[in-house]
Amino acid sequence: MSAIEENDAGPVPVIQVLFALHPAFGAQDLVGPFEVLNNARHKINDPGSKAFECTIAAASQGATSSSGLTIKADIDYEDAHDSLKEYDVLVIPGGNGIEELLKRESEPFKLIKAFAKLQETDPSKERTLMSIGTGSLILAQVGVLQGLAATTHPKYYTKMEIICKEAARQGDLQQTDVMEENYVINNARFDLGEKLEENPFILSKRPDGRRKSIARKGSNAWKESIKRRESYARRASLRLGGLRVITTGGITSGLDASLYLVAAMVSHETALDIAGVLQYNWNKGVTVDGIDV
Repeated sequence: MSAIEENDAGPVPVIQVLFALHPAFGAQDLVGPFEVLNNARHKINDPGSKAFECTIAAASQGATSSSGLTIKADIDYEDAHDSLKEYDVLVIPGGNGIEELLKRESEPFKLIKAFAKLQETDPSKERTLMSIGTGSLILAQVGVLQGLAATTHPKYYTKMEIICKEAARQGDLQQTDVMEENYVINNARFDLGEKLEENPFILSKRPDGRRKSIARKGSNAWKESIKRRESYARRASLRLGGLRVITTGGITSGLDASLYLVAAMVSHETALDIAGVLQYNWNKGVTVDGIDV
């Protein structure tokens, strides 16, 4: 990992992201988040200050999407398991292949379990697990959504609830709150500031008049979390050792959640800049749990 910026705690490393592909994945579930993260810079006008390094894993040399797009893999799943400790973010796309994947419980099932276990055994590192669209159905069947809140593609809300209930029955009986939201974040970190009305990550009122979710919209930047060692114990007290878990709705929700991740781990200004480059209107989601730092 190369250092790209200095702060009070020393150099800030490039954030390592692993995309885990499966047969018939959703092409846009991959390409949208990949473009957002790959274009993020710690210093907006400095091409050398790259914030994320993206790696693609698949079962073989490549994976083919449901639309016929074949993506070359950087590593296979064996190598992904061997190097899993190096990654800060694991992204699970959805797609038409999800139904078959749920039957076979093949990769990335084991990779998700290993990533979640890694956070539980080593909460000193801030890790993020993010699913796009129906990718959350995999997270649900693996069991990592128990005791958390989550969303999925709107056409799969009922299936998501069924899978979550079965996972709870087979697990520790902790239920999952399936929410009809753009994206849902669990276990975030917050630097609230003195003026809450100026914090871009806090939702004070729902625009549609429905009941509030526990309503924050973000967390502090990556470089801030690195130097806050006093938060390790509080992170460890959260479910999954404080693993940040993000689930999204439809295809464009993956863009929105990726912009959130940029804002949370790099800066809000960088996320807005990327949205501007994409000519995209960033639609926020909700955060349902976290700790103030």
